[in-house]
Amino acid sequence: MKVTPEMLLLIMVLGAVAALQFYKGRRLNLSIMEYYLRTIESIVKPKDKEYVWIGGYVGFRAFYKVNEANLDKFEYTLTLLPRQSILYFPVSKIINRHDKIYFVIKPYTTIRREVHLIQKGYYRFKPKIEDEELLQREVIEVNGKQYEVLFEKRRDVELLRDFIQGFSKAENVKHISLTPKTNVLYVFMKPEIETIEQDVRHIIRFVNESLKEGLFDR
Repeated sequence: MKVTPEMLLLIMVLGAVAALQFYKGRRLNLSIMEYYLRTIESIVKPKDKEYVWIGGYVGFRAFYKVNEANLDKFEYTLTLLPRQSILYFPVSKIINRHDKIYFVIKPYTTIRREVHLIQKGYYRFKPKIEDEELLQREVIEVNGKQYEVLFEKRRDVELLRDFIQGFSKAENVKHISLTPKTNVLYVFMKPEIETIEQDVRHIIRFVNESLKEGLFDR
């Protein structure tokens, strides 16, 4: 195929736009990562810390040793949309939809019972839950969003409903679980720069104050 001057000019323009988006998007993702890292670390105040770069400008994993109140370990994974790629960004918006953050918190006390709250319709493939057939299930509504709940004791459902409602935007919370086998609290949500500080403080408060609610054993 013969390349006309007009086609060559179009290719050059598209290349320039792609290069500009790469540097602009890379800078934006790096600044987002830096903000989350700095903000969350200042709240958690870890005694020891380790970071793992996921790759490119996708995100990172943070591992904190806390040793404070009911917090033993506090870990999270941040994954960002590929803002640096003008071609893949629209596809990622369809597939991944938004930036994501996954919190895994290990308390000193022992989690007594298993409970999951999963936002209905969010997962394309439902996450595997061990011994799911042994749990009771129902659907509840929180701030206009429906959640499928799997639980052992109904009282725990109300406690986690209150927990979700305490987030800055309840609809941003996609999955919460308390798992005795691994003794961790798991929170998967859409993060927002304006509210991440409030939400992390809320998670820590929940772990430290839920002992008296019967979710944890000493």
